[in-house]
Amino acid sequence: MSKTSVIGILAVVVVIICAFLPWAAIESRHLLFTGLNTTGSSYGEPGKLNIFLGVAAALIFLSKNKWVARMNLFVAGFLLAWTFRNMLLFSRCEAGICPQTGIALYVSVAAAAVAFVCVLFTRTRP
Repeated sequence: MSKTSVIGILAVVVVIICAFLPWAAIESRHLLFTGLNTTGSSYGEPGKLNIFLGVAAALIFLSKNKWVARMNLFVAGFLLAWTFRNMLLFSRCEAGICPQTGIALYVSVAAAAVAFVCVLFTRTRP
C-alpha cells in the first residue's frame, strides 16, 4: 500500500470522527449540533453521509484494482463537496442568529480535502 493510500485512509477516519464532534452551537437557544444530532433544526443528519462516503473511500483506498481506484475520485470528490456544503450550512447566520462554529466542522473539510488530494496522487498498477 502506498503512502498516499495510508494518508487518505487516515484523513477519512478523521472525517468520520468529526461527524460525532460538535459542529455548531446556538447559545441563545441552548442548541448544540453535531453531524448526527441536529435536533431543533431542519438540517437533517448530514454526518451519516459523511460516514458512509468515508467508509466507501477507505475501502476503495485498500483496493488494488485500477477501475475501482478511479471510482474513488468520485467518492472522495463527493465527500469533499458534501463536507464543504455542511460547513456552509452550519456556519451561516439566519434571522440575525449566528452560530458559534466548532473546530470539528473545519477539520472535517480539511481532512476531506486531504483525502481527495491523496486520491489524485495515488498510483495504481496497470
